[in-house]
Amino acid sequence: MGDVTDYLTGVEGPDAAALSHVYAVALDVSPEAAEGHSYGMPALLLHGKGYASALRAKDHLSVFPFSGRVLAALGDRLEGFDWSKGTLRFTAAHPVPDEVLRAIFAARRDEIERTVKPRGKGI
Repeated sequence: MGDVTDYLTGVEGPDAAALSHVYAVALDVSPEAAEGHSYGMPALLLHGKGYASALRAKDHLSVFPFSGRVLAALGDRLEGFDWSKGTLRFTAAHPVPDEVLRAIFAARRDEIERTVKPRGKGI
């Protein structure tokens, strides 16, 4: 088991299903992502960088794309949700639509991949 898997075993009911779904969508967008930690949170990592985290708080659930630019760029698609530049808040009863999750994770994947140096053959 990994950090995300371990975290999810401690969440019950509709919140567990909602958070698991967020991670499933993130992995569908970037199947090579691996479980780990980023900023002290259980997270999916892509090329060793924070890619996605979804956690339960007292009154809501949150998605963290580990970027201050991703949610701002998608702000017009986040109507009806409480969000800031680093987190999108939702509930199991009012989940984030899959197409919005996919846009968030694709944008974060693209950000990360722009920072990864291509591995070519040596000269």
